[in-house]
Amino acid sequence: MFLKAACFCFDENFKTEKMKLKLMVVLLLLLTSNFYAQKSVQQYEFKKGEVLDILLISNTKKDFNKLFDRYKKTIFPVGVKYSFTPQKGFKTGELILGSYLPKSLIFGKWENIVKREQFLNVIEKEVPDFHEQRRRLFTHFELAYYEIQSDIKFEINRNKYNVVTSFWKNNKKSEKFIKDWIQEVEKSGGKIIIKLANGKSPLGYYYNPTLVTIVTWETKQAFQSFLKRHPLSTYKDLKHVHQFVID
Repeated sequence: MFLKAACFCFDENFKTEKMKLKLMVVLLLLLTSNFYAQKSVQQYEFKKGEVLDILLISNTKKDFNKLFDRYKKTIFPVGVKYSFTPQKGFKTGELILGSYLPKSLIFGKWENIVKREQFLNVIEKEVPDFHEQRRRLFTHFELAYYEIQSDIKFEINRNKYNVVTSFWKNNKKSEKFIKDWIQEVEKSGGKIIIKLANGKSPLGYYYNPTLVTIVTWETKQAFQSFLKRHPLSTYKDLKHVHQFVID
């Protein structure tokens, strides 16, 4: 019995120290760098069961450093406790379709859907001014998260032309349109880097399209050639479409 108790204590202490170490690493990353990809080719890997966040954000310019410093010290530790790991994101370029261009697209990673949603359930208790902090720090904040169904690896080459497109379906015609659109992209030389569907969005941060795609084109001219054949009017079978470039 004593041996079992000792082993249990050792295991719990190990988990606690491991969590502390992870928190230190994540906070060090946040303090010494930014969320944007620095490499020409940014690689990502997600295992089955992990959760991928997509955040579309625009931050305030007023008192940003002061506000973000507090955000990092109060909110990020709770995220790390529930397995959050920040991933490199991208600044946005041109708005192609839709009505709003966020300043950044940021990725996040969680160990599983349970921990991701536990964070949503406890964060207001842990940090009572959580939503107020976000409102003060970000002028725009939308979020969708996706449970990964099978192991995936993908990379985004910043030397190429990368376009994010989100679709909201309207009816059965929408499904056929999306399928045909993907085929047209591939025929035109676009490479589909990732497709994400069946996401969830927390209350107050809604951004939950039917499908999100990231497509890489060899050049801006190649995409513009595709765009001429697919202007906004060709998307009439959809409820909504949002398309922008990431740098």
